[in-house]
Amino acid sequence: MTTDEITYKVSIYDKLDVYKGKKRTTYYVRWRVNEREWKVPFHHSGQAGSFRSSLVTAAKQGEAFSITTGRPVSWQRAEPETSKTPSVSWYTLTLDYTAAKWKYVSPIHRRSIAEALTDATEVLLTSEPPYTRAEIRRALATWAYSARLRGTTPPDDIAPVIEWLEEATIAVEELADLDNGRARAVLDRISSTQNGRLAAANTANRKRTVLNNLMKYAVVERKLLTANPLRSITWTQPRKLKTVDPRCVINPDQARRFLNAVGDLDPRGKRLKAFFGCMYYAAMRPEEVTDLHDTNLASLPDSGWGEFLLTSAQPRSGSQWTDDGSVRERRELKHRAKDETRTVPMHPELVILIRDHIKEFGVGPGGRIFRLARGGVITDRAYLAVFHKARAIAFTDTEARSLIARRPYDLRHAAVSTWLNATGDPAQVAQWAGHTVDVLLRVYAKCIAGQQEEAKRRILEATKPDGEDSPGDSQRREDSKS
Repeated sequence: MTTDEITYKVSIYDKLDVYKGKKRTTYYVRWRVNEREWKVPFHHSGQAGSFRSSLVTAAKQGEAFSITTGRPVSWQRAEPETSKTPSVSWYTLTLDYTAAKWKYVSPIHRRSIAEALTDATEVLLTSEPPYTRAEIRRALATWAYSARLRGTTPPDDIAPVIEWLEEATIAVEELADLDNGRARAVLDRISSTQNGRLAAANTANRKRTVLNNLMKYAVVERKLLTANPLRSITWTQPRKLKTVDPRCVINPDQARRFLNAVGDLDPRGKRLKAFFGCMYYAAMRPEEVTDLHDTNLASLPDSGWGEFLLTSAQPRSGSQWTDDGSVRERRELKHRAKDETRTVPMHPELVILIRDHIKEFGVGPGGRIFRLARGGVITDRAYLAVFHKARAIAFTDTEARSLIARRPYDLRHAAVSTWLNATGDPAQVAQWAGHTVDVLLRVYAKCIAGQQEEAKRRILEATKPDGEDSPGDSQRREDSKS
């Protein structure tokens, strides 16, 4: 064993973690090796205490600990050469993985990991479960896969399910045997919704990415597998939509009708008119508008163009996925490093909307611009209800049945499309929108107006017979004379 594989940086927790289930009590010994936390369960406190004492003795005697196993190196030497690594259950692996990832990813990413692992766990059970599918999913997705909540006692209604899950999933090594169909079952499950329908391509691909990362963890860090079994399965990756559908892009007239309908709807709508205006005129994401404060108003003139300086966002992830238990957690801007800012122009019409909003409602605690009547943060439920009501009022029957502005995010798509068509400057638009130029052109390729007609004109010009006018040349000459 090389020096890179051992460490003397070890700390052992003084107390055992006690989990009291309805059927039995489990005692956990916890310790850290090189900042990585290890945990071993026992069903008897004496066994747990003995194991902990052995760890403490080894650490006090200055023994080296293995970074790979978390145990003293001497324990490994004492094992017979033919001894096998103890089996690790799928459930245990997923708990270790979520704990390892927790502090490095955003709350929304944590939730995404939990969704993928919950789906996979459904098809990796060793027997018919004594609990309903809904009960198992709730235990996993609302408690087990939240590294923060796992440090607390689970609610009474899911505690028995958690206790059962500890011994209810297959050993990780079984995934390597492709003949048993376990690996294929995992891919089939993430490709379907809970009701058995084909899942959206983006959803299936996102979950596949999570599981591939988990397998890498099992292979490289835990040494539980020699290779990623999912890569040995013939699986057709669903084709995901990579471009914005131009049919969802709202035009300026429709946008003004929509914003007026929002303001005329009711008192809540009046509070949200400028909220949606920020999405349409400044291409802001909902979580960016939610976190907008008066300090983000870099320039708010009486008329003409103003300017935003965006510094952060508050996406909604759910309380179980944030570090402090709040529903929303302030984060850096999407695709931006911590403390990086983004400057966005404020359209003259948006300047008026923002000024009118502040004049009527003021700013909230800390300078927050948009808030509910009682002072709370704008919730998804609140703005979605207003959005759909106003859409039904503002649009004609034909427009309402179309794809135009089906979601609030389509207002942002409209803003970026408008900027791109009006300026012809992808680099500037990408900077304002918070994209890279490559992503901007790929995502909004179909929304750049006039390209097809110009391309057709050039083709006609290139293929016309010598000495002849191409179609439209005569008309253009007449137009120039007039």
